[in-house]
Amino acid sequence: MSESSLGIEEKSMKIIESEIGTHVYNELQWNVVRRVIHATADFDFAKPGRSGIIFSANAIENAFEAFGKKGHIVVDVDMVQSGINKKSVAKIGTSIICNISNKEVIDISKNQNKTRSTAAMRYSSREINGGIVVIGNAPTALYEVIKMINENAVKPALVIGIPVGFVSAAESKSELLKTNVEFITNMGRKGGSPTASSIINALMLLYISNLN
Repeated sequence: MSESSLGIEEKSMKIIESEIGTHVYNELQWNVVRRVIHATADFDFAKPGRSGIIFSANAIENAFEAFGKKGHIVVDVDMVQSGINKKSVAKIGTSIICNISNKEVIDISKNQNKTRSTAAMRYSSREINGGIVVIGNAPTALYEVIKMINENAVKPALVIGIPVGFVSAAESKSELLKTNVEFITNMGRKGGSPTASSIINALMLLYISNLN
């Protein structure tokens, strides 16, 4: 990142701080939420009564634990994968798993009449176990992860479930709140790939900074 880019980011963060004022988040959580706002220019992500980011009790702690164990980061779509900082991934020593375009997944999707995102999550169950799931696009992917959790088929360290859209996005997030796993999510229709990737990027930066 160039000096000018760093300067722009720093200035952006100061604008966010000045415009948001007081908020409900602790220091670690605010680092995540602020980066989401930086990625989306949407202040609703800091407003729990609207589309504000929701953290379960040990969400960040579990993310750090997963990074320490080099747990996989399993994502729903290529756009989320593209938005994840590869330098941070390399520093932590983890890997990103995205099976949405895997030929076997495509065949399973056709043969079982399932969406590719659903098939991809089931296909990635081994990597999900103990890892971090990042869903920014497909509610069907989140529903499938929730189903596997309820079946005791997987136990991810953390689910970042923040799909966007008008069909099933809000409903799938409501179901995530009922699970027994740690999560980062929000309510309503807002979300998306930039939101999801900014959350995992923020968590990785926090983890790396704590190592130094």
